[in-house]
Amino acid sequence: MSDQIEILGIEGFGYHGVFPQERRDGQNFLVDIVLKLKSSKARKSDQLSDAIDYSKIISLVHETIVGEPFNLIERLAEVIAKNILAAYDVKSVEVVVHKPDAPVGLKVSDIALRIKRKP
Repeated sequence: MSDQIEILGIEGFGYHGVFPQERRDGQNFLVDIVLKLKSSKARKSDQLSDAIDYSKIISLVHETIVGEPFNLIERLAEVIAKNILAAYDVKSVEVVVHKPDAPVGLKVSDIALRIKRKP
C-alpha cells in the first residue's frame, strides 16, 4: 500500500529568469507537490500530530517562490525539493514548477519542469 499527498497550484510572484525584464518585472509561478509517504501512521491514528501539515508545506514552497531569485526554474524546483526533504520524513517528493508567462516569443498555455527526488 502506498500513500501520497498532492498539493496543486501553490502560487507566488517571483523574479526568477535569465532576462532583465524577468528580474525587474517578475511573474507568477505555480508549483505542484506530490509527497510519497513512508508510513500510514496518520491513516491509522486519525491524529493531526501524525500527519504532514499541508499549510507548512504550502508556506515553505511559497517562501521559496517569492524569495531569492534564481536564473532557472530547474534551480527553483531543486531548492524546493531539498527544503521539503530536509523538513519531512517522506519516501520522495515530486515538484512541478509552472512558468505560464515565460518569455518564449509565442503564446503557450504553460511551461513546466518536473523533478523527483528522494532523501
